[in-house]
Amino acid sequence: MKSKYLKVLFCLLASALFLAFRFADDPFEALLKKLAAYNEEHPQEKVYLHLDKPYYAVGDNIWFKAYVTDNRSGQLSKISSAIYVELISEGDSIKKQIKLPLVSGLSWGDFKLTDTLKEGNYRIRAYTQWMRNAGPDYFFDKTIRIGNAWANKVFTSTTYTFGKKNNAELVDAVIRFSDKDGNPYAGQSVSYEVHLKNKPAGRGKGMTNAQGEVNFSFQNATGTPASGAVTATITLPNKQQIVKTIPVKTTASSLSVQLFPEGGALVENLPSKVGIKAISPAGLGIDVSGVLTDNDGTEVLAFNTTHLGMGNFIVNPQPGKTYTARIKLKDGTAMDIPLPKAVPSGYVLSVNNSDSSKVGIRILTSQNLIGQGELKLVIQQNNSVFAVQKIQSVKQVNILSLPKKDLPSGILHLTLFNATNLPVAERLIFINNPADQISASVTGLKNSYSPRGNVELTLAAKDGDKPTIGSFSVAVTNTSLVTPDPDNESNILTGLLLTADLKGYVEKPNYYLRNNTKETREHLDNLMLIQGWSRLLWSDLMSDAAKPIAFPPERALKVAGTITTTGGKPVPNGKVSLFSTGGGLFMVDTLTDAKGHFSFDNLSFGDSTKFIVQARNAKNKKYVEINLDILPGQVVTKNKNSGDVEVNVNESIQGYIQKSNSYFDGLNKRGLLERTLLLDQVNVVQKKNPAKNSANLNGAGNADYIMTSKDLGTCITLSQCLQGRVAGMTIQNGKAFLTRNNGQPMQIIFDGMYVEPDFLDNIQPFDVETIEVLKNAGNTAIYGSRGGGGVLIITTKRGGGDLSFSRYSPGIITYAPKGYYAVRQFYSPQYTPEHTDNNEDKRSTVYWNPHVATGDGLGKFNFYNTDEPGTYRIVIEGINEDGHIARKVYTYQVK
Repeated sequence: MKSKYLKVLFCLLASALFLAFRFADDPFEALLKKLAAYNEEHPQEKVYLHLDKPYYAVGDNIWFKAYVTDNRSGQLSKISSAIYVELISEGDSIKKQIKLPLVSGLSWGDFKLTDTLKEGNYRIRAYTQWMRNAGPDYFFDKTIRIGNAWANKVFTSTTYTFGKKNNAELVDAVIRFSDKDGNPYAGQSVSYEVHLKNKPAGRGKGMTNAQGEVNFSFQNATGTPASGAVTATITLPNKQQIVKTIPVKTTASSLSVQLFPEGGALVENLPSKVGIKAISPAGLGIDVSGVLTDNDGTEVLAFNTTHLGMGNFIVNPQPGKTYTARIKLKDGTAMDIPLPKAVPSGYVLSVNNSDSSKVGIRILTSQNLIGQGELKLVIQQNNSVFAVQKIQSVKQVNILSLPKKDLPSGILHLTLFNATNLPVAERLIFINNPADQISASVTGLKNSYSPRGNVELTLAAKDGDKPTIGSFSVAVTNTSLVTPDPDNESNILTGLLLTADLKGYVEKPNYYLRNNTKETREHLDNLMLIQGWSRLLWSDLMSDAAKPIAFPPERALKVAGTITTTGGKPVPNGKVSLFSTGGGLFMVDTLTDAKGHFSFDNLSFGDSTKFIVQARNAKNKKYVEINLDILPGQVVTKNKNSGDVEVNVNESIQGYIQKSNSYFDGLNKRGLLERTLLLDQVNVVQKKNPAKNSANLNGAGNADYIMTSKDLGTCITLSQCLQGRVAGMTIQNGKAFLTRNNGQPMQIIFDGMYVEPDFLDNIQPFDVETIEVLKNAGNTAIYGSRGGGGVLIITTKRGGGDLSFSRYSPGIITYAPKGYYAVRQFYSPQYTPEHTDNNEDKRSTVYWNPHVATGDGLGKFNFYNTDEPGTYRIVIEGINEDGHIARKVYTYQVK
């Protein structure tokens, strides 16, 4: 992608708009070289996920495709070979995490939304290990609504009213409880707790009225608007208690208004644009109007925002004057926001980006700085310098014009440097250049089809006028079931070109690129003026501060670590063995280097694979310690997309979850859907299971004999513990045998892993929680031939815990690293005469294909419609080898 713009750069140089700099000792050239070196050492990856739907219901599948690009070229990244995708709950806890292999920057996967999940505002977060160096602000992080009708007995609808009491914010809450048919739960007991900023803010009890409503109030005494949650528990007529967690987005209705001088600062006697942004405590933009007055009370101008609380006005600050923006509020009161004080002299970098063909730039200079040396305007994108304009400061106003057809799509950073090579003004602009987009079109699409009709399509991809090789994802949904959310749905254009480079929440990002009109260009430029954020801080670059790399690129799956003595000294030339029985017996050996480090590289294993690492020193002694190289997990930060949080999730997508309910019930009756049976509350007294953490395939504790940790306290080895303790079992040469089995040793299963029979005495007795002995055929049959000699299931005190490894000193540990998720295939039925199906087909996602390849510019795919009539929507997104991206939407009718 960047090669194209190198040619453009030469054209710009030839036209004298942009001049080269060729002075070997020029400190400014050295600064740019430093930027180039920094970008080469610290490239950035961007992640975008194409989702099949804008929202979901419990019982659904979330299907997605991951696109990962390298900011240096815009092409698919070769930096990382793995990506992490997480489903995060409203309480900022990870409900599901999968790890997927990246092949040339592409991958795809899915989440199954089991009925153990509750309705709520979930997040899908995706990142690579390398991206963690830049921080979570640049991860893919999207809020999605997940409703629940299929596995839900209680529905809530909540309203909040805001007020004041004793200078504290007061919130009046009304929660209505009903069943899935809308019938109120009247006369039922409800208890509630309120937490704001993770601290208690109130609790109480009440009874629902005839409408199923309970009313209560709570206060926020923190001094600032706060968010949190109400946890409400209702007791149903059958005595079952249902817990609902309801978001509190804010505790006030007040506004926050911010002012942003263009370029960074106001300068006396230089007219400057000022961006304004008004947002509610809930994080959504609110349009306002007001006036600007000076310190004498004189009205200077009137202003108003134009889109989502954003707008701008132009002011010419005068010496000795200060200015205040007075915002008119709905209740008749006013809010005063002071403008930043203007500096006596400086520069103003002014941009006009509303024209469809060019970008207008004006550089204004204070009188006392005219003739003070050469100015430099650096135009860079993703830390790569696109061009440099050198400007002689011989006049107060310098005007430049940049043709948009020669500029790359995405966010461009314009930085003005003064004669001493210090950055004095910065402005971000967005370029939407159609030449950077792939033309993706389908042939063979009819205006209408019949239910279960076959839709055969050919995707034609062109870059310019030439067919292009690319990878495309295709999602087809029925809009009568799933209403599109065009301004806020997942979108590859805004995902890779806009939001991936902005810090903070962007409300309805897709609005800015859906239509390339003068109005949307102006609104997008206001966004850049107000929210533009640079990954690069010039001050950091100029300070020569080395940025540490805490997370190296993940090239492949591996198990690595260091072997030391019990005193902590490295063990060189030690023998390390790695073995596992997942997918068949696997064993490999290596030696430690001079620093005691070892590594098993280029492994490939699934998500539930467990390993045993065993180490010995050069003299084959086992008294060593194994320390694995394990990166800490990524913490879950607060949801930055607070504006997308919906208080009443089920209500907001009520039509979808009601229709999905009958669909899931149909699947459940046919045995095609897993469902958790929720019984009415009963009191059950159950004997405590001594082997609750075991991996026994018969069920934990179902064994012929069980030994617990209290039975093992006096033994030196496990073979000593077992000798003579179990009828019909003997120990010979450290192996366990059943006397009836003609010399076949018993199979050992250690924390869920099959290990060799002679492994018994490698395990320290004080680390063992339980040993289950399986002797009879009724218990061993489930293990097939492996259980022919009997089975010993050994579960450690850390077995079944949250740690990824358990240490067995000396010289052995078990390790369960994060392996690759086994991706499921989307079920797409074939309704042909040979394949008939009399069951109703009410799927909302009609078709999902994460990889339609256009090897010669063409890619074919086909699918069958469901039984449901409506307007079907085809969304096609993709990328080619040059990093050019595509998005295309088609619709057709099913009658």
